Amino acid sequence: MLLIKNGKIFTMDGAVYEEGSILIEQGKIKEIGENIVAPLDAEVIDAEGKIVMPGFIDAHCHLGMWEDSIGFEGADGNEMTDPITPQLRAIDAINPLDRSFEESREGGVTCVATGPGSANVIGGQFAAIKTYGDRIDDMVVKEPIAMKCAFGENPKRVYNDKNKSPMTRMATASLLRETLMKANEYKRKLEDAGDDSSKRPDFDIKMEAMLKVMNGEMPLKAHAHRADDILTSIRIAKEFGVKLTLEHCTEGHLIAHHIKNEGLSAVVGPSFGERSKFELKNLTFDTPGVLNKAGVKVAIMTDHPVIPLKHLNLCAALATKAGMDENEALKAITINAAEILDIDDRVGSLKEGKDADIVVWDKHPFDLMSEVLYTIIDGEVVYKK
Repeated sequence: MLLIKNGKIFTMDGAVYEEGSILIEQGKIKEIGENIVAPLDAEVIDAEGKIVMPGFIDAHCHLGMWEDSIGFEGADGNEMTDPITPQLRAIDAINPLDRSFEESREGGVTCVATGPGSANVIGGQFAAIKTYGDRIDDMVVKEPIAMKCAFGENPKRVYNDKNKSPMTRMATASLLRETLMKANEYKRKLEDAGDDSSKRPDFDIKMEAMLKVMNGEMPLKAHAHRADDILTSIRIAKEFGVKLTLEHCTEGHLIAHHIKNEGLSAVVGPSFGERSKFELKNLTFDTPGVLNKAGVKVAIMTDHPVIPLKHLNLCAALATKAGMDENEALKAITINAAEILDIDDRVGSLKEGKDADIVVWDKHPFDLMSEVLYTIIDGEVVYKK
C-alpha cells in the first residue's frame, strides 16, 4: 500500500482537496479524501505544500515510433509505399526502451495515444499506452483506439514525390472514400455469409482492419490543419456514418461554430514551433481557448517528437496564457484527453477504482520553474526527483 498525504489534490473530477490524501492498493486508487488512515505498513509520501494531480495524457503523439537521436533506423511511423495502410499497428513499432519514455515520466506524462504519422491517407492504428515498462504488451491501456487518416499537404507531398496518387486534395478524399466503400461492402458480405464459410469474401487484411471503424468501435483520427481539410474530414465521416476526432485542428478557431454544431472533439497542436508549411500559416495558441469557449471538448497535444512529450504541461500553460481558462487547460491534458480516447474509465482523473497514475509537483505544473517530485504509474513510483 502507498499513501500520499497532506497535498493539494486536483482530482480533475470536480473536487479539490487543500490537504488531501490518496490511498493506493494493488495499482488502483482505493480511497481519496481527507483524514485517511492507512495501515501501519503502508509506504507514505508526505506531499505537504505540494500539488498532486492525475498523470498527464497526450491524446496525439508518436512516442516510440520515431526514436530519439537515431534517424532512419529508428523512424518507424510512416510506411511511405502505399497511401492506404489501415492494417499497420503502432504496437509493432513502438520501442518502449527509447529514452523519451523516461523523459516523459520526468515531465509527469503517464499515458499517451501514439501511432503512425500522416504520410498516408490511411496510416494505421493508434494505441493508448502507459509510459512505463519494458514490454509494450504490458503497457497497453487500449489497442487499437483509432484509425489514423490524413488530409492536406502531407499525403500530397509524399506521393507527388513518387509521381502517384494522391497528388491533390481531391485524390486524398477519393482514396479515403474508396476505402470506406470497400469496407462497407466487405462488412455486408460478411454479414450476409453468416456462419456459412463458403460465402465469406476472400480475406483482406486491410478491410479486416477497417471493420472496427465501420462498426463504430473506434473513430477515424483525422490529421487536418486547414479549415477546408477539417471540413472535408467531417463531410466524409458523415457520408459513411463513422466516428471522427479532429487532430491538430490548427485553423479550428476559424470554424469553431461548425465543429461545435457537429458535436466533435478536437486534439489541438503542436502549437509551439515554427510555421514550417503553408497550412500552418494561422498557427496560434489561441485555438484551444477559442474552441473551448465555443463549447468544443479540447485536448492539447505535443505531437512528440515535434515537441518533446515532457513539455506537455508547457503547451497547456501557453494555451492558458493565450486566454484559455486554467482549469480547462488542465482538463485538456487529463480528463478531456482520456474521454476523447475513450479510456476515462481508467485514467484522466483521481477517483476511487481508477488506475493510480499520480504525479506530485513542487509547484503548479503551469509554473515554468515547476518540477515533478514523484511520478506514479499503476501504483508504482517510477520516477523520484
